[in-house]
Amino acid sequence: MFCRRYRMIVLEAVRHLLRQSPMRLRLTALFLTLLMSAAHAAPAPAPAQIEIPLSSGVLHAQLFKPEGEGPFPTVIALHGCGGLGSHSDSVQPRYRDWAERLLKDGNAVLLPDSYGSRELGPQCRVKETHVKARRERVTDIAASRAWLMKQNWVARNRVSLMGWANGASALLWAVRPQSVARDAGPDFRAAIAFYPDCRISAGLGWSTRVPTLVLIGANDDVSSPPACRQMVDGAHGRSALARIVVYPGAYHDFDRANTPLHAAASTADAAVPEHGHLGTDSEARADSQKEVAEWLAR
Repeated sequence: MFCRRYRMIVLEAVRHLLRQSPMRLRLTALFLTLLMSAAHAAPAPAPAQIEIPLSSGVLHAQLFKPEGEGPFPTVIALHGCGGLGSHSDSVQPRYRDWAERLLKDGNAVLLPDSYGSRELGPQCRVKETHVKARRERVTDIAASRAWLMKQNWVARNRVSLMGWANGASALLWAVRPQSVARDAGPDFRAAIAFYPDCRISAGLGWSTRVPTLVLIGANDDVSSPPACRQMVDGAHGRSALARIVVYPGAYHDFDRANTPLHAAASTADAAVPEHGHLGTDSEARADSQKEVAEWLAR
């Protein structure tokens, strides 16, 4: 019924088009092109639910995978303190948006659920967390990589990491030389960290064994841009390539779509930090999309 209605609209538009002047003819043709594209747009892909064995329990994850047999470059994407999904959606829109973007570029995307797998809700405002970035979340990263190494559709030498906030902090721990996997499989290809908390890593003399990109807003008052700059600068000369991009005027969550700038303290939402400001920065968002694509294609 839906497609038939579109066909009727298009036929009527064609009849109207035949009566137009050349300029209006071109404009009408453009409109028809956009209309037909919308009518035939593919629905957003639904992720597959994956269970990854842990030493104690199971790590649940969502998998977006291109059609075909592969092998595909694959990104392990790590959610922030708000968790991966909600009661109504297994993957929050912000992570789904990135997963679909990476999918269009030919990547598979695995999103492990570190909190839901342990029957925990958001951990942003929990005073004493039971799932720590440097411990359980690094374990989840290792388990996710080990599972991917066994999949025939994975390009084993092109598995990368990407994380946001708490997930980005876990990523920083996972790429340290001390955290190298003990198996014989290829290491991570690259890592991308969106606004991690770099304060502990900077104080410990952080370095990385894989090319790592840090993206953060200059006005981020949830994480610490100066600490991230210190961390990356301090790694030069004694680590794999580390690079930081600091976006002028951008705040925490700058890459999250359709989020007006607001103070975190003004909401009781347990899925956001207790302090600081959050909001989209359209220029930083667009540039980060370009940076991510280029970093993964290296």
